[in-house]
Order: sequence, then C-alpha cells, then structure tokens
Amino acid sequence: MKILAIGDVVGTKSVEYLKEKLWNVRRELGADVVVVNGENATDIHGISANDARRIMDAGADLITLGNHTYGRRDICELLGDAEWIIRPANYPPMAPGSGYTILTLGGWRILGINVLGTAMMDAMACPFATVDRILEREKGNYDVAVMDIHAEATSEKLALARYFDGRIHVMFGTHTHVPTADEQVLAGGSGYVTDLGMTGPVGGVIGTDARAVIEKFRTKMPVRFTVAEGAIEAHGALFDWDETTKRVRETKRIKF
Repeated sequence: MKILAIGDVVGTKSVEYLKEKLWNVRRELGADVVVVNGENATDIHGISANDARRIMDAGADLITLGNHTYGRRDICELLGDAEWIIRPANYPPMAPGSGYTILTLGGWRILGINVLGTAMMDAMACPFATVDRILEREKGNYDVAVMDIHAEATSEKLALARYFDGRIHVMFGTHTHVPTADEQVLAGGSGYVTDLGMTGPVGGVIGTDARAVIEKFRTKMPVRFTVAEGAIEAHGALFDWDETTKRVRETKRIKF
C-alpha cells in the first residue's frame, strides 16, 4: 500500500492547484491513500467547509488540520458530520469534531490520527498520552495507522515518532511549511519525515506575502497577512507500506 501525504495547503489558489494536479499525481505514484493537511486552505487561517469539500474532490481521502482548525467557524458543523476530516485529538473534549477516524479504503481499515505539539504552541493535552489512549481504544479495529503531528518543534515531532515507532506505521510532521530532508524508515518499521512542507506559493514566506512578514519582523507592529502571489508547488511524502511485514519499505519526498 502506498500512502501519499501532502503538506499544509495555503490559500484557495492552492486548493485550485490541487484540483488541477492531484488526481494525475496520485495515479502516477500509484497512491492508494492520500492525506492532505488543509488547516490554512482558506485565507491562511482556517479552512471553510467549501474548501474542505474541494480538497476531497481534488483527490484526497482524509483531511487533517492543526492550530488554525477553528479559524473559520463554518467548519464546525462539517467536523461533526464527516468522517473524512479530523482536528487534533488533544483539543479539549468539547471542541467540535474528532481527533481520529477509521476509513475503509481498498479493503483496508486505515486509522488516521491528528495531534498538536505543545512546545512553543498553545497549551493542549499531552500528545503522547492522548494518542496512547486512541491506540488502546481502537486496538484490533484497524490495519494500518497514520498520524499527522502538527507541531513547531522538530524535537517534539521526532520524539513522538520514536515513541510510537512500530505502533503507528506512517508519521509525518506539518505546520512549519518547510520540507525537511530526514525522510526515513525508523528502527521499528514506521515511515517518518519531520515536516512535509506546504502546498502554496513559493515566492513568499511560508506561503504568505513576503512584504507583510518582513514588516512584522522589522516593526513588531500588527500586520494583516495575505497569501503570496506567484508560482505554487505542492510538497509531501510517499510511504510504501508492506501489508505482510507491517513495515514501511521506503519513505520518499515528493514535489509537484
């Protein structure tokens, strides 16, 4: 089984880019499952229900989110109704939506988990304990497990990956919008990369208009961030999982 993970989608223009490209890329790579982080899909902060559906139409099977999950309030109803979009599991229990889902695709039961890091981010429940509880609760109910670690600190992402190595088969980081060069298969057989990168304009600063970001850093004054103009690229990783050994054969970075 091949699982394709796509980094944070930045802006509605990037949603359109996926609609143009993703189905063909999926076929070329032979991807059986596609996971897309969509938390910045609508004007950088959040995702609308409409853009979520457009990402699914573009060729995704599962959408994960992050610290901007509730930037657009119209997503709350969809989070409560759809099994194909999840928010981080360590949000408070009363937050709309679920932190994980089990999808049946191609005859396989796929456990998808989304979790937030806590280093240099908002205070949330412990991601280690949160995911431990999910794995215990759903033991025997899935064939392959996939986790999006939405976190700032590379050390926290890698620590989570080491801790769940062999128990969660595919793990990848999101949030920083910059792809890392550490794609690997961990000792326990799990595929991992610290950050997928983003799907967005490459001429700005992590998808945002560079002038606004520079002004913010130089003046420390409030600035309105907008999506950058220019060429768009999609970054991600392809994980080749062996159904017999339950190990990932290869983790490969992808750009299109």
